[in-house]
Amino acid sequence: MLHELLAPDLRQTLDEGDDDALREFCEALHPADTAAVLYDLDAATIWRVLKTCRLETRVEIFESLELVTQFDLVHTLSREELSALVEAMSPDDRATLLNKLDDDTVEDLLPLVAQAERADIRRMLLYPEDSAGSIMTTDYASISDDLTAAQALDHLRKQAPDKETIYYVYIVDEQRRLDGVITLRDLILARPTRPVSELMTRDVVSVRVTEDQEDVAHEVGRYDFIAIPVVDEMHRLVGIITHDDIHDILREEADEDAQRIAAVEPLEDDYISAGVRELALKRGRWLTFLAVVAIATGILARAFEDGAERFAWAVFFLPLVLAAGGNAGSQSATLTIRSLSHQAKGRAFPGLKLLGREVFVGLLLGGALGLIGAGSASLFFGLGPIESAVVGVTVLAVVNFGTVIGLLLPIGFDRLGVDPALMSSPLITAIMDLMAVLLYYGVALWAIERLLPLA
Repeated sequence: MLHELLAPDLRQTLDEGDDDALREFCEALHPADTAAVLYDLDAATIWRVLKTCRLETRVEIFESLELVTQFDLVHTLSREELSALVEAMSPDDRATLLNKLDDDTVEDLLPLVAQAERADIRRMLLYPEDSAGSIMTTDYASISDDLTAAQALDHLRKQAPDKETIYYVYIVDEQRRLDGVITLRDLILARPTRPVSELMTRDVVSVRVTEDQEDVAHEVGRYDFIAIPVVDEMHRLVGIITHDDIHDILREEADEDAQRIAAVEPLEDDYISAGVRELALKRGRWLTFLAVVAIATGILARAFEDGAERFAWAVFFLPLVLAAGGNAGSQSATLTIRSLSHQAKGRAFPGLKLLGREVFVGLLLGGALGLIGAGSASLFFGLGPIESAVVGVTVLAVVNFGTVIGLLLPIGFDRLGVDPALMSSPLITAIMDLMAVLLYYGVALWAIERLLPLA
C-alpha cells in the first residue's frame, strides 16, 4: 500500500532531479519503508536516491533491502563508495553480504576499510556459514564486575552510541571470559553504590561460536531472550546474536523446510530472484528421482498383469488406494517434520509414544476410508462382498502403513543427522504409491485365489 502511494511521487522527484526532496524522502520514513518503496527500481536508481542522504541513514536503508538487491548495488558502486558503506554497516549484516561476494571483490575492498573493521571482517568470514559466528554482531555492551551500579551506567553512556543493544550488559574479566550478565533495568533500579558483582547473574546461557544458527534460534526462543552471548572454546565473549537476527534465521529455516517438503532443494535467494538454471537444477533433481520411483511403481504393477486380468474391476479403485496411502503418509510426515524442527536441543523426541498413537489414528482413518471404499464398490460398482472387502481392507492397510512410514522416516533421518525435511510430501507419496500397488494387488490376488472359490 505504501509503495503504491509513494512510488509515483518518488519517480516524479527523480525525473525532476530534486536531491533535497530525495533526501527528505529517505529521512522521513522508516528505513524498512523506504526500502519497500525502492524495491522495483534498478540498482543505479536506488543508489541515486541513497547517496543524497546521510551515511547513517543510507546504511540503515541499505541493510533493509533484500540481499539480492544489495548484491546488485555492490556491482554499481565505486570501490570508495562501497568501502564507506561496508565500514559503516553492522558487523552481522556486513558479514552476510560479504559472504555472498567473491573472494577477489572482498580482497580488493578490505584495504579501503579502517583497520578495526578490517580485522573484524576477516575474523567473521572465518566462521562457517550458518554458524553462530557468521550471524553474530560484535557491537555489544560489556563491563567488569568491580564497578558500582552508578559507575556501570556512566560506562554504558559512553558505549551506547556504538552498540546494537545495551539491554543486556555482559560482565567479562581481563581475558574477556564471560562471567555474568545484568539487565539495564536492574542497573537503573539498583542503589548507585551497589556493586555489579552483587547484581549480576552468574549462570549465563550462551552458545558456542561454531554452533548451528538453527540451534541458536531454538535456544533464544526457549528462554525468550532479546539477545544471546556467543563464546569461543575458551569461554571468551566474542559477540552476541540479537532477536532481529533470530527472526531472519527462523524465516530462512522455515523457507528451506517448506521448499524441501515440496521436493525442491533450498534456493540460494528468494524464488523471484532465482534464475532459470538454478530453478531447473533445484527442482529437476527431485523430479527425476520421483520419476524413477514412479517407473518402479509401474514395473511392480506390471508384475501383477496376468492376475489382474481376472479382476479387471480392481483398476477402478487403484486411485483411491494410492491417494489414501500417499495423503495419509504426507500428513504424518509434515506433522513430524514440523515437530522435529521445534524440538528443544537435547530433548529426546517421543518416537515410541507417537508410533503407538499413529497406529491407532491410522486404524481409525483407514477404517473410515475403507468403509467408504467398500460401500462404494458394492453400491456403485455392483461388486460382491469379497471384492468389496478387498477394497476396504486394502485401504485400511495402506492408510495405516502410510501414517507409520510418514512418522518413522523423518525421525530416522533426524537420528542420522540429516535434515528430516528431505522426507518431503512428494517422496512419501511416491514411496506409498509403490507400497500401495504391492498391497492392493497382493491382497486382491490372494482373495481371488483363496476366498472366491469358497464363496
